[in-house]
Amino acid sequence: MEEKIIPIENKASYGISWYEHGIPYYGSHRGMRFRIARAPMEDVALKPSDKKGDALFQVIIWPEPYSFDATPEEQKTVETFPFDEAGKEQLVEWLNAQYAARYEEWEKVRAKH
Repeated sequence: MEEKIIPIENKASYGISWYEHGIPYYGSHRGMRFRIARAPMEDVALKPSDKKGDALFQVIIWPEPYSFDATPEEQKTVETFPFDEAGKEQLVEWLNAQYAARYEEWEKVRAKH
């Protein structure tokens, strides 16, 4: 029996203000690990809006079981999105598309652990 693909929901990560502190969000979803961060990753939370500078969301995915730092760069996939609410929606859609497109890969590594 084939398992149903379970989507990641936007509420599974923090709001934009979290990323303005220069702190990435790390998560995992059934064999797929991910990191979401503001790029550039710097603390701009207390700066006036016009002084925060241009930014993007940077999303990186990689297979379990290793942490971000312990995973070789060639196993990571990187994508960027606008740093706003619409961009956050887009990045969640991209995460779900990557999960669905590479479902067999994620299930294989998940089954090992």
